[in-house]
Amino acid sequence: MKSGVLKSVTVLVGATTLAGCGLSIREHRGYVMDEQLTSGIQVGTDNKASVERTLGRPSFTGTFEQNDWYYISRDTRAFAFRNPRVTDQTVLHVRFDQAGNVAAVNQMDETLIAAINPSNDKTATLGRDRSFFEELFNNIGTISQPGLPGSQGQ
Repeated sequence: MKSGVLKSVTVLVGATTLAGCGLSIREHRGYVMDEQLTSGIQVGTDNKASVERTLGRPSFTGTFEQNDWYYISRDTRAFAFRNPRVTDQTVLHVRFDQAGNVAAVNQMDETLIAAINPSNDKTATLGRDRSFFEELFNNIGTISQPGLPGSQGQ
């Protein structure tokens, strides 16, 4: 009797553990886009104050131009221990003119995400490719000491 219950508990715990590994994890990060609110921003009509009242503070402003506001929304999905994969991304870019009025509204999706794949976990650099020993012994004889030939009198 005890061995049957023990086997049943072991099978139940194992099945629960395996089921947890197969579940996907969905996550949302950033701004929650509302199509009615974002489509309500009009060029020439709205200004910084009205955009902030309608959409709230931006996710970030432009690095070089403070008149560029960005609202970022991203949905990801991951299985168990794998890296998350982007399923949906929306970037709303609101550009203002010098007077603070909306000059342009652009909406972009996940097709603009750049995929960067490192090559062999190394970063390519310019310069000479020297071995360990060449780097280690390269400076021998190049350091001038007072009194040695080739050094200037000090």
